[in-house]
Amino acid sequence: MSVKPKLSAAMIACAVLIAACEAASSRQTTAEDLTAILAGDQRTAEERARDVYRHPKETLLFFGIRPEMKVLEVWPEPGWYTEILAPLLRAKGTYYAGVIAADPASKHATQRLEEYRAKLASRPDLYDRVVLVSFPEDIGGAVPAGSLDMVVTFRNIHNWMYQGRAPQMFAAMYRALKPGGLLGVVEHRGNPGVPQDPQAKSGYVNEDYAIKLIEAQGFRLEASSEVNDNPKDTKDYEQGVWTLPPTYRLGARDHDKYAAIGESDRFTLRFVKPRK
Repeated sequence: MSVKPKLSAAMIACAVLIAACEAASSRQTTAEDLTAILAGDQRTAEERARDVYRHPKETLLFFGIRPEMKVLEVWPEPGWYTEILAPLLRAKGTYYAGVIAADPASKHATQRLEEYRAKLASRPDLYDRVVLVSFPEDIGGAVPAGSLDMVVTFRNIHNWMYQGRAPQMFAAMYRALKPGGLLGVVEHRGNPGVPQDPQAKSGYVNEDYAIKLIEAQGFRLEASSEVNDNPKDTKDYEQGVWTLPPTYRLGARDHDKYAAIGESDRFTLRFVKPRK
C-alpha cells in the first residue's frame, strides 16, 4: 500500500491561494484543493485511515462545495471535517462551526466544546478564520437568516431524533440558507425492512424516513449518492451502530469480526432550499 506524503500548512495555503486567484472555482480546481488538504499535516494517520469509509473528497464534491462559499457545519465536534473544511474555505469563503451550545450542567458538552476550541487554537494558520457559533441558537443572529450557501452535517440525525428535536434542527438549517442553498447530509442507514424507532436508539435511520423528515421542513431532495455505502453492515448489533469501528463498544469481543465489516453503511443526500 502506498503512503501519501504529508504536506505542510504552507503548502496547503499556497495551493488554496492559487485557486483563490480564480473568479470562481470549478469542480476540478476544488478537487485539487481537497487533494492537497487531505494530505496535510493537520490530519493524523488515524484520521486519514478513515477516508476509506468517509470518502471526504467525493462526499464534499457531491454536495457541490466550492471554496468561495459560506458553509455551516452543524455539530462539527470533535472536528474531523473541520480539518478539511476550514482550510478549503479560509481564503475565499467562510466556515461556520455550529457547535452544541455551552451547558454548565453538562460536563460532557462542556468538555467537548473546550476540546474543540483547543483544536482551533492549536493551528491558527488554518483555523484562525473559523466562525464559531452555537446551533441552532445563533441562526438569525450571528448567522443571519438566508445568508448561507451550504449547510452540512455528518451522522447527527440519530442524535436529534433521540433528543426529540430533529424537525427543529432542520427548520433552523432551512432558515439559515439562501434560496437555492444546499444541504448535505450523511447518516447511518437503517434497514428499510425494520420500522423506524422514532428515537433511533440503535444509531440507524431509515433513508426514506430521513428524506420525509427533511422535506417536511421545506427542503427538496436533489440527489443521492452511494459513495458511503457499506453492504457488509448488517445493522443488527447488540450495541447498535457503536458496535462497529471506530467505537467498538463490545471491546475485544468479536473485534476482528467487526473490524472486517468496517464503519457503518451510510446514506449521502443533497437537498436544496427551493427558490421562491
